[in-house]
Amino acid sequence: MCDPAGPGLLSVDFEVFGRVQGVCFRMYTEDKGLRLGLVGWVKNTSGGTVVGQVQGPAATVEEMKEWLSKEGSPSSRITRTCFSNQRTIDRVELTGFRTRF
Repeated sequence: MCDPAGPGLLSVDFEVFGRVQGVCFRMYTEDKGLRLGLVGWVKNTSGGTVVGQVQGPAATVEEMKEWLSKEGSPSSRITRTCFSNQRTIDRVELTGFRTRF
């Protein structure tokens, strides 16, 4: 595992479990990512979870991970969040922050 607060850019995939569909979770995630200056995407799954990817400065990605684990949208109830494929990148590979369907 790389130093989570280290220098450089990170990319990480996420999956959020709990009451996260039908509660504007994707919209709030997109808004939070844009406000933090991150790039990425978010979408609902057929299994009732929300998945996505976030890229940006390491410290900011860590802030987003915290938000995805504990806060989410006002009506959401997050039971757990799994992060995978965390890696250091030389430059962001995405543009903007979008909801995928």
